[in-house]
Amino acid sequence: MMKIAYTMAHGRGELDLLLAELAKRLEARSIATRGIVQTNSECAPDQLCDMDVQILPDGDIIRISQSLGKEARGCRLDPDAMAHAVTEVARSMQSSYDVFLLNKFGKQEAEGKGFRDLLAEAAGNGATVIAGTNPLNVESFTQFADGMATEVAPDIDALMAWYDKVNAS
Repeated sequence: MMKIAYTMAHGRGELDLLLAELAKRLEARSIATRGIVQTNSECAPDQLCDMDVQILPDGDIIRISQSLGKEARGCRLDPDAMAHAVTEVARSMQSSYDVFLLNKFGKQEAEGKGFRDLLAEAAGNGATVIAGTNPLNVESFTQFADGMATEVAPDIDALMAWYDKVNAS
């Protein structure tokens, strides 16, 4: 049985905080996690935050955003930093794990890049997969998951309850 869930939070930075908390709670229960969670720096309401990701369970923090200048518009994702994060997660997946967390199934994954192959590998190996996404990419995620993904409310207790339910023996 595929154990795949996604969640969407709508406030700025809420999804990152939620999935980082989920990683902490799973770790506290000695559940081996792999993947990434985003740890954004604090910033002013009118300023774009730097985007940093942590390689789970306790790996490096990598800045995946690039500063394009105050007036710049468009994607700030640093493709080289993203590729480095993917490589580090792939390396971490060589040891056993129970859960694969992805902070965001975003444009890169929707286009077949980014963490998409690692998500497929984790699901194919029987890991529980939990990804954040947004309304722009949710359709791509559900297609990727071949209709087997469950939407879970953006709530830590709901995510933990879903995890416990799909992993009950």
